[in-house]
Amino acid sequence: MWWIYALLSALFAALTAILAKIGIKGVDSNLATAIRTVIILLLAWGIVYFQGGLDKLGLLTRTNLIFLGLSGVATGLSWIFYFRALQLGQVSQVAPVDKLSVAIAIVLSVVFLGEKLTWHASIGAVLIIAGTLVLIWG
Repeated sequence: MWWIYALLSALFAALTAILAKIGIKGVDSNLATAIRTVIILLLAWGIVYFQGGLDKLGLLTRTNLIFLGLSGVATGLSWIFYFRALQLGQVSQVAPVDKLSVAIAIVLSVVFLGEKLTWHASIGAVLIIAGTLVLIWG
């Protein structure tokens, strides 16, 4: 089932790039990011509320909160830089560079999480990097 969610994530990430490029015309990229963040905040908390997840807030550990907070900072910085890049560049160039995050995540998962680097993952990361270079310089 995880791959269905991953495909949906990819679809909505692609839509994000297109819709954002249209939406940021004549708008400061930081303001656009702030507006987008409010919408995401409302959507995420609405889902938690309607699924009855608010009562699980007390189960979060200090470690959960610290690392989810750091993840939020990383996400916010990613969005700020992504929106600025979209404002300055073409989606067909910005989106592939942004997806280098997949190759970077593979390396970081080995370094920080101790995940095993397989030949499949190595080849995939190299192909992602090569594909990105083709798309931005081709």
